Amino acid sequence: MAETDAAAARALHGIVILGGGTAGWMAAAALAHALRGGGTVTLVESDEIGTVGVGEATIPPIKLFNRSLGIDEHDFLKATGGSYKLGIEFVDWTHPGQRYFHPFGQIGIEFDAVPLHQYWLRERARGDGTPIQDYAMAWVMAQAGRFERPLADRQRVQSTFDYAYHFDATRYAQYLRRYAEARGVRRVEGRIGEVELRGEDGFIAALRIQDGARIEGELFIDCSGFRALLIEGALHAGYESWQHWLPCDRAVAIGCAAGAEIPPYTRATARGAGWQWRIPLQHRTGNGHVYCSGFIGDDEAAAILLANLEGEPLGEPRLLRFVAGRRRLFWHRNCVALGLAAGFMEPLESTSIHLVQTALMRLLALFPDRDFDPLAAREFNRLTALEYERIRDFLILHYHAIEREDTPLWRHTRSMPIPETLAYKIEQFRAGGRLVAEPLELFQNSNWLAVLAGQGIAPRRYDLLADLRGVDAAPYLAELRTAMVQATAAMPTHRQYLQRNCWDAA
Repeated sequence: MAETDAAAARALHGIVILGGGTAGWMAAAALAHALRGGGTVTLVESDEIGTVGVGEATIPPIKLFNRSLGIDEHDFLKATGGSYKLGIEFVDWTHPGQRYFHPFGQIGIEFDAVPLHQYWLRERARGDGTPIQDYAMAWVMAQAGRFERPLADRQRVQSTFDYAYHFDATRYAQYLRRYAEARGVRRVEGRIGEVELRGEDGFIAALRIQDGARIEGELFIDCSGFRALLIEGALHAGYESWQHWLPCDRAVAIGCAAGAEIPPYTRATARGAGWQWRIPLQHRTGNGHVYCSGFIGDDEAAAILLANLEGEPLGEPRLLRFVAGRRRLFWHRNCVALGLAAGFMEPLESTSIHLVQTALMRLLALFPDRDFDPLAAREFNRLTALEYERIRDFLILHYHAIEREDTPLWRHTRSMPIPETLAYKIEQFRAGGRLVAEPLELFQNSNWLAVLAGQGIAPRRYDLLADLRGVDAAPYLAELRTAMVQATAAMPTHRQYLQRNCWDAA
């Protein structure tokens, strides 16, 4: 009993989140659900401060976050004007006119001890030009514009794909706000005027609102975006720039009218000084041009974006400035940074919301008490840094493994030195089609295969076991392609599926 009382005495009673938006309300919802009234959660935000609101595309783990909160998928998509996402199509990256697809889920179904992609490499050496994506159910569905949720039967090709979502990030934040406030989270309106630090250890003691209100807490979560008012402004945690590897430093974003069809995938199209995204929602299409200001001006970048919209623009382009990289310390003293306050990874592989999600999972797993054991913060920082660095390498791959030299940006990224961790993965694949992602990496071997092959990296040889085992893989590969096409043909279109289950009539 004494130990229980002592633990209760050390438990945190006040958690303060600075900033709303997607990151802030994800934190509020997750903490409210996890603590179940075991402490107060206060979120401070100002209606005068806008949110970035470009993180509308996600990756499959977002489903786990929503499910952990008990959120119904169809209700959530209806509320956010959302759609389904089977992967990302990359256009003009390796060279103009070329395109490939990064699918969610498996590539094919393994049928032998030798990985399927090794048999694919052998058939390519024999003259079969079928791209690897044609063995991914997600791509077959995406190009046909069809959708159905995966089957549970692992023997069926309809079980081999995965999916994520596109949604309106502002509506998602509002949805989570309703969820969090219904579970006791208190919202305080106002802008921060001062951050009070404790004299004895430099921990944050309270936030003072400009109107004079004082918000005390024990744990502070910084979701104040690029401003990073707590983790950097007050605690000076430092920032590690990766601009030498990821040179794009600006984006211009705008919505446009939705088209007749709603493609179930994101598109990333390379431009002369960067790339353009297209994210289809029910009520509009999100668009943006990510670029390097050293190679193009803001007005020209906006003009390129506007000239390549697929519908009437909705409003005026919005300019964002950033530096790719991460905070040197994500958890410093009694402050944890989430979202843009923690770092910025350009949205090429839709990882921004995922990084908030995993940081919250990590925080709950290492949840502090009033003692704030420095080992917990150290482990949080170690794991978070590794996650950022692994994602960083995956993004650099898109820029570096190219043939094009038609503009200064692409000449620079093609020839730039890259991290040794990425160079090792590329050389392993180039030598013999070997995929060497580590178990804890976000992007696993199937993801690396899709992008390595899609970016035109050709292995010098395939695994000799493919010959020694005496398996004639050609008929199986052909049957697999046929089965995927037939299964897809029986599915509703993406729009039909949305209209039947989660259409936002408003």
